[in-house]
Amino acid sequence: MKGKPDSSKPSAAFRIGVISLIFMIIGFQIALFVHRAAVVGIVSHRDTPDTVIIYVDSSDGNAVERDSLITVKAGDHPAAAREIYARYTPRKWQSFRFDPNTISHDSLMLLGFSDKQASSIVRYRESGGRFRRKNDFAKSFVVEDSVYRRLEAFIDIPLIDINRADSALFDSLPGIGGYFASKMVSYREELGGYSFTEQLMDIYRFDREKYDALKDLVTCNPQDARPFGLWTLPADSLRLHPYIRNWNTAKAVVLFRQNTPRSEHNAASLAEAGIITSETAAKLERVNIGPEP
Repeated sequence: MKGKPDSSKPSAAFRIGVISLIFMIIGFQIALFVHRAAVVGIVSHRDTPDTVIIYVDSSDGNAVERDSLITVKAGDHPAAAREIYARYTPRKWQSFRFDPNTISHDSLMLLGFSDKQASSIVRYRESGGRFRRKNDFAKSFVVEDSVYRRLEAFIDIPLIDINRADSALFDSLPGIGGYFASKMVSYREELGGYSFTEQLMDIYRFDREKYDALKDLVTCNPQDARPFGLWTLPADSLRLHPYIRNWNTAKAVVLFRQNTPRSEHNAASLAEAGIITSETAAKLERVNIGPEP
């Protein structure tokens, strides 16, 4: 007579199920460990997001001596890596000088902005937006008042050098469209370079109101202007300068310098002789005048 199965022993199906569950748990723990290791790796490699500086020994290539300095720009990180970095990295807010028109996405995050906020600022710039003044940055909807108050002293927006800017940069100034941007470039060529920013008002219809709207955004170094040979150029060259303009004035300047001592060779003397107006003399006194031979 066959005996009955021992019900106290687990069935084969049950044993297989238990073993499978154990392997699933082990697999989950391994996956969790790998995930954590990956997160640690991503976070640890994003501590200096903008640049990597390597000191290279010029003799054998070992990165131990400071014989040669190499600065390597970091590449773009995948979106998934940026998301992991943002999610698992404790926020370490820093404050350092920056230009909101050029600062990188990663450096914006170092300043305390979230990944989405930093991306919004970068997209604004990429679409043609520009922060002209500090308060323009404050007006951005992603910049909270408390953050702006903390960073205001560190915002560094370079002034536009009117002797170096191209028409596109001039066009970015308030109240300056394509027409005036082109005129600002062409007038600079006529002058041989700007000696002072107020010379912009010499341009036709460039009035005081237009100048006042941008005067705090521009600068120029008079030494960057080509020296004007007021006391050396012949009349046919003098007449090309905007402050001389015509043959009669140019010839009068030549006659004046030929018949007066060098001690009187100045703009004020030309005005006293009736050759130029006092207004023109005041401008010439600020121009980079070339030395006499």
